[in-house]
Amino acid sequence: MIEVTTASLGAHPFLYGMPDDLLARLAGTATIARFPARHRIFEEGRIATRFWLIRSGYVALDLEVPGEGRVVVETIRMGDALGWSWLFPPYQWAFGAVAVDPVEAFEFDGPAVRALCREDPRLGYELTWRLAEAIASRLKATRMRLLAQYRTVDAVAGE
Repeated sequence: MIEVTTASLGAHPFLYGMPDDLLARLAGTATIARFPARHRIFEEGRIATRFWLIRSGYVALDLEVPGEGRVVVETIRMGDALGWSWLFPPYQWAFGAVAVDPVEAFEFDGPAVRALCREDPRLGYELTWRLAEAIASRLKATRMRLLAQYRTVDAVAGE
């Protein structure tokens, strides 16, 4: 097993600039995970106990749509965080995730990280702030995709 170090965590864009003492605490909850292409990482509706920081590869987030099957709603890539359902009750995945190509990531034990955040509010603040930025960025991207889709629908309807 490869040891996750403070330096390797601190080099990841999601954690860049986090104080070393907080990175050291996180390192104790992390491992390196590797997923082959087409591997389902998690399933919508199941219990969320992990999260990942992508080091290489792409992950598709999907959603089960009645009558259509799984629909990809977002693609996560190197530098991104995958999964935040581990942080918020009821700790269930809101989406599914599948590796598009081989993926390597830091994998974190969600309940252990929640416990560390309760013990050290600085760590809780740092992680929550970074996750909030990621969530806001994804919501903005989703909004732009929806606007583009509605423009296309309006253009077709106007023909």
